[in-house]
Amino acid sequence: MRKEDKVTVIAQLGELLKEYAHFYLIDVEGMNAEDTSALRRSCFKNEVKMVVVKNTLFQKALEASELQCEEMYPALVGTTAVVFTNVANKPAKMLKEAAAKKAEKPALKAAYAESTVYVGADQLNTLAALKSKNELIADVIAALESPIMNVLSALENKEEAKAEEAAAE
Repeated sequence: MRKEDKVTVIAQLGELLKEYAHFYLIDVEGMNAEDTSALRRSCFKNEVKMVVVKNTLFQKALEASELQCEEMYPALVGTTAVVFTNVANKPAKMLKEAAAKKAEKPALKAAYAESTVYVGADQLNTLAALKSKNELIADVIAALESPIMNVLSALENKEEAKAEEAAAE
């Protein structure tokens, strides 16, 4: 690969790092064409962008970015796919789905999610449990609505009881 091409690839990866809030490094070494296609379809369906990268070029893109991801560098070995997303837990859920089908690959190498670096396949459950911004907002709204709904329910029950007493008289 010519130096100009490498510079272009590094710049493109840098743009993806800016565009997406989270990314995962996935081990895709030895995957057959059918499994790779299934992974790509799953990524497309979940609005996740997958790019197979040269490890050294991705490391240079990380170094050029403002992200603090030095712990991930040792994971940049073998055949690596980078999965970019704006919802932190989507790729983890996709990988758990693949693991449920008894597939060894794709496997998590490392991830950058919610401004934290996760290294190792053992972090998959932690990543899958992360809540997205929308899920957290929904939880807060539900927590705020709960006391109001209890008061309204109590008032409705009291009015129904009065109506029943009036009907019985």
